[in-house]
Amino acid sequence: MTKLAEPRCAVLVGPYLSGKTTLLESLLSITETVHRKGTVKDGNTVGDSSAEARARQMSTELTAAPATYLDDQWTFVDCPGSVEFSQEAQGALSIADIAVVVVEPETDRAVMLSPLLHFLDSRNIPHMIFINKVDHVDATLSDVLAAYQAVSERPLVMRQVPIQDGETIKGYVDLISDRAYNYNSGSASDLVEIPTELQESEQSARMEMLETLADFDDDLLTQLIEDVVPPKEEIYQFLKKDIADDKVVPVLFGSAENEQGVRRLLKALRHDAPGPEDTAERLGIEAEGEPLAWIFKTVHAPHLGKLSLARIFRGAIKDNATLGDTHPSGMFRLTGEKHEKLSEAKLGEVAALGRLEGAKTGNVLTPSGKAPDGLESFPEALPPMYSAAISTEKSSDEVKLSEAMAKIAEEDPSLSYEQNPDTNELVLWGQGEMHLQIAADRFKNKFNLSSVTMNKPQTPYNETIAKPISQHARFKRQTGGHGQFGDVHVDIKPLSRGSGFKFDSKVVGGHVPRQFIPAVENGVKDYLTSGPLGFPVVDLSVTLTDGQHHAVDSSEMAFKQAGRLAMSEGLPQCKPVLLEPICKVTISLPSEATSKAQRVISGRRGQILGFDAKPGWKSWDEVSALMPRAEIHDLIIELRSLTFGAGSYTFEFDHMQELSGRDAEQVVAARAEAKKAS
Repeated sequence: MTKLAEPRCAVLVGPYLSGKTTLLESLLSITETVHRKGTVKDGNTVGDSSAEARARQMSTELTAAPATYLDDQWTFVDCPGSVEFSQEAQGALSIADIAVVVVEPETDRAVMLSPLLHFLDSRNIPHMIFINKVDHVDATLSDVLAAYQAVSERPLVMRQVPIQDGETIKGYVDLISDRAYNYNSGSASDLVEIPTELQESEQSARMEMLETLADFDDDLLTQLIEDVVPPKEEIYQFLKKDIADDKVVPVLFGSAENEQGVRRLLKALRHDAPGPEDTAERLGIEAEGEPLAWIFKTVHAPHLGKLSLARIFRGAIKDNATLGDTHPSGMFRLTGEKHEKLSEAKLGEVAALGRLEGAKTGNVLTPSGKAPDGLESFPEALPPMYSAAISTEKSSDEVKLSEAMAKIAEEDPSLSYEQNPDTNELVLWGQGEMHLQIAADRFKNKFNLSSVTMNKPQTPYNETIAKPISQHARFKRQTGGHGQFGDVHVDIKPLSRGSGFKFDSKVVGGHVPRQFIPAVENGVKDYLTSGPLGFPVVDLSVTLTDGQHHAVDSSEMAFKQAGRLAMSEGLPQCKPVLLEPICKVTISLPSEATSKAQRVISGRRGQILGFDAKPGWKSWDEVSALMPRAEIHDLIIELRSLTFGAGSYTFEFDHMQELSGRDAEQVVAARAEAKKAS
């Protein structure tokens, strides 16, 4: 009796609009997982089931669905194509046996694949390319293949050549089996004779494929040198090994919408995809040992609560099993939003483990609570590139908003939030404008927070002084009983940029009693939170040089008020100067767009520091620059428009720099208007 293969996992990835969700529907239809194939247009697909996805007709989160094909068990995971949801794809790819990169036959969009292919190759994840929508081809497939080869570190191996009728692709010739097929829309292809006019080009393509495989196998190379054509069974074995080792990338084509080429894709996956044992070895998981599961996605589902999607890489996990300090409460097999109760998840399976409190995406689960040494690292959270100030119109919703923020950040680690101490705003960070819009919709749809608003965050400007001054201030108030009296003399001086604030006392003789000196400092600090221009004041020193006190009326409060009064009267005379934050920005993009990026930097008041080839990336550059923080807010939108969505950047605060002229006047006026409005 032949042992059935362990359940395998194939992850569908690729650019936005390439047809991944449609491909998933076709895969589920052919495997009879669903009785009726849905469409994105009709909003009835297994994937894209959330309200946010349905509204935009685009994937906003991954979808897992099991299927069985010729007795082989699979979990297919459909990932969003938008670059703003790359974190979803990276998490799923980390536990995949193989990735199916779905692309369109368009040469000018090939650059969009660069970040994805680099991620796959950097982790040696086996993958194949499926050129979708070949019923609408404007370029030849050879041109398309050349365009994608230009952005791939690994050699692409064409598994098929098209059978064409004019501009229409009506079938294909399989280069290993040497068989030809004509497409039937919605059903299996018909076996036909290889067209006479195609035989020469087919043999040439077949030899090219063999020569590519021979680069990684000496036995095959020897056979080709001796003009020996290896048997088909050997070629299949060569190809399977090279795919598993991420040495070559097979390329197939078809039309997911019409189910053309999809069965061929299924058969290729069946024959060529590694199993979970191979993947575990690649990830650094030894075959022997206690049961092990790896969480690649966290979901807060209605009625089910927190679910941890995990792949089983060793042994089996039972419902309510001990996993370190916690136990799953409920175990499910997901098909989109539908769930099936499981009592046990076995090697290779993907399961949703319920209510694993404390467990996070990327965690490895074992009964002992210990992860093995030498594991492949789980992808880190992508650096933030776009932000919005988030608030709620109802004060009663503030606690609810805080809880919702924590949950969506747990679901998507590329979302983060912070309370900005300089602007006192709650800021949500993500990968782009759409990313945050989807987050806002989830607040409404998932957490019933309709009062949430998002706005452009304030830039954390500061101000300083350019001129020193000595200032005397007296706070005196008589109220019938004990009054209030505090008298101070202070020297106010500018400091070098980045020095912050310094306070000192040179009072002698007890004119200001020692116990009141900290109160003066507190009064000074109190004023510095908002100076003459309306912003926090930095880079100055204040020295208490003299003063007076009253034996009865002096108090800490009186001297605090005197300190504040000295600053409010003195600082406007010190030539206040506006400071804006300057950030070190590193832009990553295809080399062909480098000159355009330099113009973008200049147009945003930036200073180019230099550029160089991006380490480990094929035909990519890194451009470094200094740029005002105020100019960075929508930088990613412009970069992506220049690079078909491929460009990205990172930034970090570098220094504060004086801002003058019209720009400074506009900032100060805007702050004054904001204060009036509040």
